[in-house]
Amino acid sequence: MSTATAPADPRHDKRELRALARGRRADAHAALGTAAGTQLRDIALAALTVERDAVIGSYWPFRDEIDSAPLLRALHEAGHPVGLPVVAGPGKDGKPRPMTFRPWRPGMRLAKGRLGEPTLPPDADYGAGDLVPTLLLVPLLAFDRRGYRIGYGGGNFDATIAHLRAAGALTTVGVAYSDQEVDAVPIEPHDEALDWIVTEREAIRIGAAG
Repeated sequence: MSTATAPADPRHDKRELRALARGRRADAHAALGTAAGTQLRDIALAALTVERDAVIGSYWPFRDEIDSAPLLRALHEAGHPVGLPVVAGPGKDGKPRPMTFRPWRPGMRLAKGRLGEPTLPPDADYGAGDLVPTLLLVPLLAFDRRGYRIGYGGGNFDATIAHLRAAGALTTVGVAYSDQEVDAVPIEPHDEALDWIVTEREAIRIGAAG
């Protein structure tokens, strides 16, 4: 299967690529349905080495994003703390700030965020407080095999990845439909490459030989 071709000019064409990627993701979601989430879970658990003390940071799937919920439930059942993000507004310099992660558990009620996305309710009982992820599941619109992704344009995950990497060991895992792959994502200085991409078809270890 051929992949989509990213726009030629990396400085100006992220908007074009987002439009292309949204359509491809919507098509994949309509074609594959809920089965893709189960396949994603099984491939991720088979490929990733999740340390016993790993703390998981993630997001809750929204609209036609691939269903990462089965993977989150499996990681929680294996005893890993799982956190969902709280998005802060931009800093005084206008740049996105790192997100914080609060504990999530299966069955927890979710609220709607600013864009309608599922988020943790402000009145939830978070127990011990914020979590510091050592394994981060990352949403995306498009990815390439160098580990670069294009998101929604807010820069929140890139800021968070940079912050967590500076603080200690971190494994980043982009999750997506295989049809979201492109030849090359246009990159900017702030863009953070991922360590893995996992789809309903395969797990791609970035930088691995072969």
